[in-house]
Amino acid sequence: MEREKVVIIGSGPAGYTAAIYAARAGLTPVLYTGGQPGGQLTTTNDVENFPGYPEGINGPQMMLDLQKQAERFGTRIHYGLVTAVDFSGSPLKLTIDEKDLLETETVIIATGASAKYLGIPSEEKFSNKGVSACAVCDGYFYRGKDVAVVGAGDSAAEEATYLAKLCSKVHLIVRRDEMRASKIMQQRVLNTPNIQIHWNTATDEITGDESGVTGVRLVDTRTGEKSEIKVQGFFLAIGHQPNTGIFKGQLAMDESGYLKVEPGTTKTNVEGVFAVGDVADRIYRQAITAAGSGCMGALDAEKYLAAKETEVVH
Repeated sequence: MEREKVVIIGSGPAGYTAAIYAARAGLTPVLYTGGQPGGQLTTTNDVENFPGYPEGINGPQMMLDLQKQAERFGTRIHYGLVTAVDFSGSPLKLTIDEKDLLETETVIIATGASAKYLGIPSEEKFSNKGVSACAVCDGYFYRGKDVAVVGAGDSAAEEATYLAKLCSKVHLIVRRDEMRASKIMQQRVLNTPNIQIHWNTATDEITGDESGVTGVRLVDTRTGEKSEIKVQGFFLAIGHQPNTGIFKGQLAMDESGYLKVEPGTTKTNVEGVFAVGDVADRIYRQAITAAGSGCMGALDAEKYLAAKETEVVH
């Protein structure tokens, strides 16, 4: 079995940036894209806050650009999923697509985070029949229709304003009497005439029939009073869960499942394993901070490998 020097798990801004730096350092990295090649940015239409794009850029196009740059320097990209890991000793072992075993000296984890769901039965019942966690992916199907968005952060504000360009009306369901979104995003929502905010409101149930979603039953979080709105689409924007399931029991995590790293580095509690991007960042969770930590991860891996080689020589 051939042993790799660097394996990168994940293909968002963090994974591809790590690949660019590792490849330029002559480490011939292998990158496994995971289940969502390109990561969360492939579900974002307009990226306006990434430096170097004064007019903004389409998310999927930006990820293709990063992929091409990584490949240009020799990164080997595989469309596969790392389904299990064994970090108990050296070399580190990875299982690919539940069947192939891979050994490597270092691993850079860039698995990101996934959208959270409310956990109500109707959510699953109407999945792909009106329920979505990605307005950019599915908003086109609801042109001229009424839709609901649940959430109170920047993601919810972005989804709502995006859908408002396509849909007749957008109902924004906010659990409290205020939003968590940044001031500029809140202002965009308030300035959009076809967005109606339902304050102090929770989702009781999504209603529908064989054809899909027809409405949402709401509940007032103060009085418990229920009401219903008619919508054809229901979009979730309530945050994300770090994709760290396969690392449980092997790497240190916080109570939410984010990987813990040594402050000022990308080092996890296991030698040779580094965590970059949203999988280890519960605070910023931006494309630019993910890319920056991807650079750090590659440099940390390079230093680790250089130190190991020095030990062997001596």
